[in-house]
Amino acid sequence: MKDATKVLVTGAGGFIGHHLVTYLKHNGYWVRGADLKPPEYSPSDADEFELLDLRRWDNCLQATRGIDQVYALAADMGGMGFISCHHAQILSNNSLINLHTLDAARLNGVKRYLYTSSACVYPEFKQTDANVVPLKESDVYPAQPQDAYGWEKLVTERLCMHYREDFGIETRVVRFHNIFGPLGSWDGGREKAPAAMCRKVAVAKLTGNPVIEIWGDGQQTRSFCYIDDCLNGIDRLMRSDFHDPINLGQDRMVTINELAGMVADIARVRIVKKHVAGPMGVRGRNSDNTLLRQVLGWAPEISLEEGLARTYAWVEQQVREKLQSTGRGEKAKPVAV
Repeated sequence: MKDATKVLVTGAGGFIGHHLVTYLKHNGYWVRGADLKPPEYSPSDADEFELLDLRRWDNCLQATRGIDQVYALAADMGGMGFISCHHAQILSNNSLINLHTLDAARLNGVKRYLYTSSACVYPEFKQTDANVVPLKESDVYPAQPQDAYGWEKLVTERLCMHYREDFGIETRVVRFHNIFGPLGSWDGGREKAPAAMCRKVAVAKLTGNPVIEIWGDGQQTRSFCYIDDCLNGIDRLMRSDFHDPINLGQDRMVTINELAGMVADIARVRIVKKHVAGPMGVRGRNSDNTLLRQVLGWAPEISLEEGLARTYAWVEQQVREKLQSTGRGEKAKPVAV
């Protein structure tokens, strides 16, 4: 262990960061996690876990001390319901986190720095049709990102490029496309579409009320990538010599209505979709994985159905426990398929 590469995972209390800590530990790294809070659903496997506010410069210096590589995942973020109405908070908090963490890494002699960007950097004018052309990395300019969250991600991509050019730190930039899986937010307003859909279907199953709400007409399209593929891709990119931004996601597009149907099939329950007003984000989004395959010789392999089945099983258990704790659990017969 003395000679193990020492890595820092920021945002280690969050969904992807928590999984990444475990992945890196299993692959022989010494891992420090840093976040405002510890993981919610299971203990961290980090060698050290420090409760730090990475908006603060001194905390970033503390987090990056003695570190060889940084995986920068810390962010104030959530699903569309959150990022569409907290623009100032998101832009301010995430800018501070990333400016301070990157510069602290430079000062502390970090060799490699992986920044987790987002498909939200892509221009809204290229995502107005549900049958969207898959987005390739060069599509990001001319810039018109979605919301403040997308703008901050794009600016930090540029910052990583300039730190590499000016200071020699080996930066890597990955653009996530809707990563999902167990051990992530599934209620409370910050959850993303797959977890939210699993929760709604689980509630329908366990309470006997088949009605689930879907924002908009449900014809908006997305691609969804399971967490295990995400971790594999991050690892491959960090060990590569490629420093330009690169997509990481599935390239299979489905509508939100189709997503609901897939989860209902997994749960073996009949649902009734009720379309309501709500933030929908862009009309369509899909990942072009051409560059990913060229650079890494690899692309995500786990099917949406398999990933959803694993995620739904975990979310249903969370919902069951919550309903039982409030006395609502299984009072009605499930609406079976």
